[in-house]
Amino acid sequence: MHSFQRLLILFSASFVLPFAASAQGLDTAKIDQALGRPGQKIGDVYKVGFPRTDLHVSVRGLAIKPGLALGSWAAFTGTDADAMVMGDLVLLEDEINPVMEKLRSSGFDISAVHNHLIDETPHVMYMHYMGHGGASQLATSLRAALAVSKTPLETPATAAENTVLPAWVNTVEDALVRKGSYKGGVLSYGVPRADAVTMAGITIAPAAGVAEAINFQSADSGNVATTGDFVLTAEEVNPVISELEAHHILVTALHSHMLTEQPRLFFMHFWGQGAPQDVATGIKAALDKVHTK
Repeated sequence: MHSFQRLLILFSASFVLPFAASAQGLDTAKIDQALGRPGQKIGDVYKVGFPRTDLHVSVRGLAIKPGLALGSWAAFTGTDADAMVMGDLVLLEDEINPVMEKLRSSGFDISAVHNHLIDETPHVMYMHYMGHGGASQLATSLRAALAVSKTPLETPATAAENTVLPAWVNTVEDALVRKGSYKGGVLSYGVPRADAVTMAGITIAPAAGVAEAINFQSADSGNVATTGDFVLTAEEVNPVISELEAHHILVTALHSHMLTEQPRLFFMHFWGQGAPQDVATGIKAALDKVHTK
């Protein structure tokens, strides 16, 4: 039996409550201590971010903010003794195999390695992973793996946020008919699917990586750029492509992030740049083809 399947069977056998409701038993202070930084409780998921603030990545000449597409993260659920972590690491090409070796030596499963962007400089890759065990040990192992990359691991400084929102934020929110979260110059959305996503009978919470992730930042001449990923069933893939193409938003990747999820999901990454109203209207048209809440 594949180690990923064994991991899921062991994890599902250890819980009576669904996965999405099982994060109450985590001592998040211990996770913070092991990772060297605080996280954020999102519903029943404890999520910790590691933005690649060390990288200066541009797409077709536009410098992209870490919160737009350069955020490594880890989502913890479960209890201190029996936890699961899923996430996504942003890596340079020469960091991929050293990080993968560290994760595999600690019993983590790797579920995908691929691009999310195109035409970016320098080229960045994304590694999706999953681990099961004691929460503190998972966090310690993850930090050790990140340490063989150049990912900043020091406790991030708390930056003062500008409380005055740029005009384009309201334009995008009005077009999407949804309020987003604005931080670090990036407007972010995590739109949950209406249908449950499971692995081995365990429900995966949207914040663990199965929500539609859509980000916006300012670009030149009053424009905005958008990127992220749509989480889609097979039947939704081509209708979403058609809407993105109709609104001049590029599809940059189509692939899987997990191994044994139900329903089978496809993750479609995209890049759009233009007037806020036009770009947001295109994203809204694509979202309308997805079974979201």
